[in-house]
Amino acid sequence: MTAAATRALPAIRRVVVKIGSALITADGAGLDRPALESWAHQIAALRRRGLEVILVSSGAVAEGMRRLGMTERPHQLHHVQAAAAVGQMGLVQAYEREFASHDLHAAQVLLTHDDLADRSRYLNARSTMLALLEMGTIPVVNENDTVAYEEIRLGDNDTLAALVANLVVADLLLILTDQDGLFDRDPRKHADARLIQEGRASDAELHRYVAADFGRLGRGGMATKLLAAERAARSGTHTVIASGREAQVMGRVLKGEPLGTWLKPDREPLAARKRWLADQLHSRGQLQLDAGAARVLRESGSSLLPVGVVAVEGDFRRGEVVTCVDPDGTAVARGLTNYAASEIQRIQGQRADRIEAELGYLLEPELIHRDNLVLLS
Repeated sequence: MTAAATRALPAIRRVVVKIGSALITADGAGLDRPALESWAHQIAALRRRGLEVILVSSGAVAEGMRRLGMTERPHQLHHVQAAAAVGQMGLVQAYEREFASHDLHAAQVLLTHDDLADRSRYLNARSTMLALLEMGTIPVVNENDTVAYEEIRLGDNDTLAALVANLVVADLLLILTDQDGLFDRDPRKHADARLIQEGRASDAELHRYVAADFGRLGRGGMATKLLAAERAARSGTHTVIASGREAQVMGRVLKGEPLGTWLKPDREPLAARKRWLADQLHSRGQLQLDAGAARVLRESGSSLLPVGVVAVEGDFRRGEVVTCVDPDGTAVARGLTNYAASEIQRIQGQRADRIEAELGYLLEPELIHRDNLVLLS
């Protein structure tokens, strides 16, 4: 992790910009109109340079809270959803007005985890997003808080931004926050805290620097931003975490000015299908592997056979996403299963040539084929 006078960012053509609740609502005091005007101006400048920009914006729930006179984020989900419904109106109107002043059209895109977990809907969302970019619009993306319930939540807009970056294979994910970047200690408590200017997206040591607490308005924190950088790196996307209050921050970052924290992808990008599998936040079940099977998966990425499975959790069907864990409970891989949970319970621990004898039929010799499996650790 070293500092640099300028950054050698790769050629940037497509950018996902994420703006958090504390910024967009001036720490909960309602939509910060001058800030929205500034960000729209900066995005318009990027568009004039020929860049494609997708905006992932928080703020709907926070704006709804302000309009409804709430001082704390509600705990009951339907109250959060109601606040989102009210706040989304003001948020979209504000963006439409600001972008229109630059002769740009904004396009509202609301997503849930189910939209990205289902392969057909995922591909349709990708096609629509790329079409919007081709038409020269600014897609404004948010989680569909009005209808999302706990089992289909994406969880926070840092995660959503990373998934969108993977969806469209962005070159850069720019996360704008109310902090200057990642520090080795909390800068609000330690005056000598040091800014981490560069690092590897996969570096687990970075997580030692962050606290897991959430903000008063949003659900994220610096921990979710590090996880977002890890996820975005699966498509080769670079991530910069910087202060949204820095003047002309977007253009300056893209010119290589060393603002904030730059997290680089340091592994080969995953193929499109495996990237989709890796981005699944909720699996339908779990396969517990013995130590040998876990080791073989990690070392060779081979298909999973029934002989290495010692236990099955969940009630999943053929073709659904399941997670494979080692004896310590660590997630090793995720993939699409060729058999339902009830079938695997009958053939677990058996050799592949025993599947037909146990079930009376053979669908596939593997529980999960290596083409439908992605390693997680």
